[in-house]
Amino acid sequence: MRLSFLARFFAPLLAPLAAAFALAGACTPATAATYPDKPIRIIVGFPAGSTGDLIVRVLGPRMTQGLGQPVIVENRPGAGSSIAAEAVAHAPPDGYTLLLSTTANVINTSLYPNLRFSFTKDLAPVTLLAEAPALLIARADLPSRTVKELVVAASDAPGKFSYGSSGNGTFTHLYGELFNQVAQVRLTHVPYKGGAQALTDVMAGRVDLAFTPAAPVLAQVNAGRVKALAVIGRQRIAALPQVPTFAEAGIADFNSALWFGLHAPAGTPGAIVERLSSELQKVLADPEVRRQLNDQTVEAIAATPSQFASTIASESSKWARVIGTAGIKID
Repeated sequence: MRLSFLARFFAPLLAPLAAAFALAGACTPATAATYPDKPIRIIVGFPAGSTGDLIVRVLGPRMTQGLGQPVIVENRPGAGSSIAAEAVAHAPPDGYTLLLSTTANVINTSLYPNLRFSFTKDLAPVTLLAEAPALLIARADLPSRTVKELVVAASDAPGKFSYGSSGNGTFTHLYGELFNQVAQVRLTHVPYKGGAQALTDVMAGRVDLAFTPAAPVLAQVNAGRVKALAVIGRQRIAALPQVPTFAEAGIADFNSALWFGLHAPAGTPGAIVERLSSELQKVLADPEVRRQLNDQTVEAIAATPSQFASTIASESSKWARVIGTAGIKID
């Protein structure tokens, strides 16, 4: 009798709650099953014409074909991609706002502890997209012709040799600090307001070296205005077949090519993440897409969400160690 009374008393209260749970359960699979049903935005934290921007503009039309909805590229440059990353971290987790993530995002995690979002907690990895090799270049008249000769010369004269970067805390700065640590030398860092100024001063002989993305300096290398000592990446560059990788040059722990990937807001349904990842795996396997990326000195490299998560964990640990050992602090 008492149970019957309780059932009659609570039934009106529990019915709406039960309906809400039923509706939520029904909506989640339906949302994933019908995804996407409107345009998708990919936010890029760098200006139009940058390497990351070019990658997305190569992949975007193929994604549109496969997903059946327009893929829109939105550039929000600034703060080393942190502005773009924060926008996506705070976006609805529905798969319609994505981030072109890069090496800069894991670097920023260690450089800026007071960011208003967590790259690893507020964003979910979708897939690795590509890697862009970098180069160690030197002024044309530098006596050292190889990395090995440079290491010997720098060991004999700590602090004598300088390298220019595009600014404090940029990857072109951190490449130099990584080189100092793995080669056990001390190059002097000279920060500039942008990579173009650093390159100009290497060509003029005002600084000795620079660690730089490969694509923007190929013409200067081929013209003899600077010389390339080694490739930062998995393999040699087709445009510079004579230049060895760092591993080939005897520095095994310097395979740190710039990577580019795709992230979604944390909490995005797993089925949507898998749909995006699966579609991009197909796009990145397309020979024409790979050719277009190769033309930009970029190598297509697909990965599952879990594989990409492992890459990010490894990269985060490495760059945190480099930054901590070098004592780099950005005000």
